[in-house]
Amino acid sequence: MNSIIVKAEWDAEASVWVAFSDDVPGLAAESATLELLRPKVLAMIADLIEANNMRIQVSEIPVHIMAHSLDRMVIAPAA
Repeated sequence: MNSIIVKAEWDAEASVWVAFSDDVPGLAAESATLELLRPKVLAMIADLIEANNMRIQVSEIPVHIMAHSLDRMVIAPAA
């Protein structure tokens, strides 16, 4: 494994960021802000690597947290 990809999406209904990863089985985290989500995700990854007996051959691995949010705005018609 060269890096870990984490996808974070804004859940407007729950008003939280939700993170998951195909690279780390069991990773599911949520937080009100991306700033609060990042350390939570990193801690969970460390725990899940150990719990899943994943073999990591390096002492450091890049974690890419890719955030996505879709917003909509109403545009007033031209006068």
